[in-house]
Amino acid sequence: MPSNTIGELFKLTTFGESHGPGLGGVIDGCPSRIPLQEEDIQTELDKRRPGKNKSSTPRQETDQVQLLSGIFEGQTTGTSIGFFIPNNNPQPKDYSQLKDIYRPGHADYTYEAKYGIRDYRGGGRSSGRETVSRVVGGAVAQKFLSCHNIQAFAYTKEISGIQAELIEPKNAQKYPYFAPDPSVVQLWDRKIDKTKKKGDSVGGTVEIQVHGVPPGLGEPVFDKLDAKLAYALMGVGAIKSVEVGSGLEAAELPGSQHNDPITPDGFKQNNAGGVMGGISSGQPIIVRATVKPIPSIYIEQQTITKDGEETSLQIQGRHDVCAIPRIVPVLKAMVNLVIADMWLLQSARQSG
Repeated sequence: MPSNTIGELFKLTTFGESHGPGLGGVIDGCPSRIPLQEEDIQTELDKRRPGKNKSSTPRQETDQVQLLSGIFEGQTTGTSIGFFIPNNNPQPKDYSQLKDIYRPGHADYTYEAKYGIRDYRGGGRSSGRETVSRVVGGAVAQKFLSCHNIQAFAYTKEISGIQAELIEPKNAQKYPYFAPDPSVVQLWDRKIDKTKKKGDSVGGTVEIQVHGVPPGLGEPVFDKLDAKLAYALMGVGAIKSVEVGSGLEAAELPGSQHNDPITPDGFKQNNAGGVMGGISSGQPIIVRATVKPIPSIYIEQQTITKDGEETSLQIQGRHDVCAIPRIVPVLKAMVNLVIADMWLLQSARQSG
């Protein structure tokens, strides 16, 4: 059966398509009496909203969330939190040429192979717009985690090979692209401008840190915390790889350098990324996700029709040049959902 739900105790179930009436979901398992207003969620949604920066699609959506249930007098009630976000600016006619053609880099071919039918209007359920519901779920999880002094923040480490220094990672949301290094913004701007003129797209890397996570979250063997984080991040359509802690660099280091020494005052470094044996160590959780280039480009590409005939395609419509920065709050949301779920699982274990 298809799964539209993530989480065991703190659960998010989502629905909706890119060019349908709207998107939404249900959050189950959020404890009661957590302070929550629509404004708390809207703050996160506004970070993801399209049409706000150079790399973004010109599609104009307000992304105004409507809380339908589970909130009373500014607090969660412990019951299901239902929400809905209308699509205000769909233009399905932009995709009429794609009805019988598979777009390279998209899920058109695989969705039709699986279901025998597909929504060609912007990819339907496989559209990046689907992630708006994830941001809502992550915002609720964030409010819950803040009650336990757990805070996640995310920033862009790299766009198209141009690296940023981690100068102000906690203040990255103040700068374009969620840049932790204000000086790199101009370089990224130039790269985006050049790419846009060519009709092409670029990718990048996003890093998320979570501070205040207590030791003990996560399960040994199959439900490791890092495995859950990788699962959640890889569940975002544009992500092609996930690293924890030192990540790929671990292959280049001897054990004497990679191991994190332990002292009476704590760990001396954090190559483990805050997870050892699949269980949180109490250090900051550090994960990175590689974001692929947007597949919708204005350059002519080779493809085939539904009948298997060779053809070429030049995509029209409104598309991002880079998923960054709009994907940054999405990835933070997925991490928040996992940490909230694992916190509740550990709490249940300790009280059982």
